[in-house]
Amino acid sequence: MNDVAAAAGVSQATVSLVLNDAAGTRFSEETRQRVHAAANRLGYRTNAHAKVLRDGVAGMIGFVGDFVATAPFAGKIIEGAQAKAWESGLLLLTVNTGGDKALEAASLEAMLSYKVAGVVYAAMYHRVLDVPDVLAEVPAVVLNSRDRAGRFPSIAPQEEAGGYVATKRLLDAGHRRIAMINLGAPDGELPAAVGRYDGYRRALTEAGIDPDPGLHRIGDGHESGGFDNALALMTGKQPPTAVFCANDRTAWGAYQALAQLGLSVPGDVSVVGFDNQETLAPYLRPGLTTLELPFVGMGRRAVELLLAGAERDGRAEYFECPLVERQSVAVPREPSHLGTGTP
Repeated sequence: MNDVAAAAGVSQATVSLVLNDAAGTRFSEETRQRVHAAANRLGYRTNAHAKVLRDGVAGMIGFVGDFVATAPFAGKIIEGAQAKAWESGLLLLTVNTGGDKALEAASLEAMLSYKVAGVVYAAMYHRVLDVPDVLAEVPAVVLNSRDRAGRFPSIAPQEEAGGYVATKRLLDAGHRRIAMINLGAPDGELPAAVGRYDGYRRALTEAGIDPDPGLHRIGDGHESGGFDNALALMTGKQPPTAVFCANDRTAWGAYQALAQLGLSVPGDVSVVGFDNQETLAPYLRPGLTTLELPFVGMGRRAVELLLAGAERDGRAEYFECPLVERQSVAVPREPSHLGTGTP
């Protein structure tokens, strides 16, 4: 820093204040440019360890997730968090644990030892989590899930509203016999399965339709579950004219089952998904109408909350899941041949 000061013709204190962008200083633009030019020419770097000693925190935010970095769509959460951190002059220190609790514990201890400014604790899919107690030592936000103990603030998608919008889209197209292939039991602990099913039922009830239990199938969120459940629905005595799939991988399986039965999307059966998985939904034929999980916005908001102090009040913020229109919904066709297995 003394070398930079000598090269720029200013004091060492001026260099420190300019390079740290200290609030309340009134240096001229010419002085600032001279200091930055000298720092660049000399290859000066801030001493991060000294900064921690001075400020008490590092210029980093910790991000710990289970399979977030490796999921084909959930990685958008990291993109949003990283962008907001960078805009705020911070780096995002990311660890993908793969669900390994030992690695998670070691990662959190390392982050705390580095005096990170806060920690985002994220999950690949929305569920209720047991958040590690050690996070009480720093500002922390639970992302794409909720804290079971209700201590930490959390950010999650509006599952019930998303299920409602998906079903309403099919109702608005004229469908009345609408099935749902879920991600799990509607009375279980998976918020996505519970909320999306509640939204499905609410939309049907508002339209004057009594939800038919026979049209609700409990899937597993995978392509195989979508295939098996769609096959069972469409070969029943009264098959639906539309199917709301609680995620895009389920919809992918449903597409395959319909094709095997000689049925077209959306000519014979309309399909709506959930997630807007960018490696899948646009590339199905036809493109899948689906609800988008607002991962980028959720990631940004998590960092915003950390920078604001992230008070441990257990509050939850919910993000709207917008409808993404493609070509998988049409007006219903008279189901004269549905369920026969022939075109």
